[in-house]
Amino acid sequence: MEQPGVNRMIKWAGRIIAVIGIGHLTLGMLASRSSFDNWLSLELWGHWWEDTGPANAFWANPAGFGWPLFVVGLLIVWMDRNGIVPPLFLGWAVLGWGIFCAVVVEPTPGPIVVIAAVMLLRGIRSAGTPTGSQSQSLAART
Repeated sequence: MEQPGVNRMIKWAGRIIAVIGIGHLTLGMLASRSSFDNWLSLELWGHWWEDTGPANAFWANPAGFGWPLFVVGLLIVWMDRNGIVPPLFLGWAVLGWGIFCAVVVEPTPGPIVVIAAVMLLRGIRSAGTPTGSQSQSLAART
């Protein structure tokens, strides 16, 4: 049986991660809107590795970490809603990513991602591993 508040911690960690991801993507796209014409005219084809403003803006924004972080956050929320405890490796991966970003780049929402990852890890550990009956009920849903 799940402990009270465990799902709440996982759910809020997922929400925070998703908000950081979509916020990064939204603000980044707004900041790089002057590069849209270069992207849409395919000027990066064959030149994506060059250190140009449009290439840097592309790799920092639509091809950056915002979209995957948003998806990971939504996945965590979806798993929580469906009674699935996220795997521990997911929390550790987000924690490592957040620490790396917090150390290497400033300003960054990395410290907030670190906090959310710690919340996720605590929620996962508190939820424990699924028992045999929980595993069977998850298998029956699919």
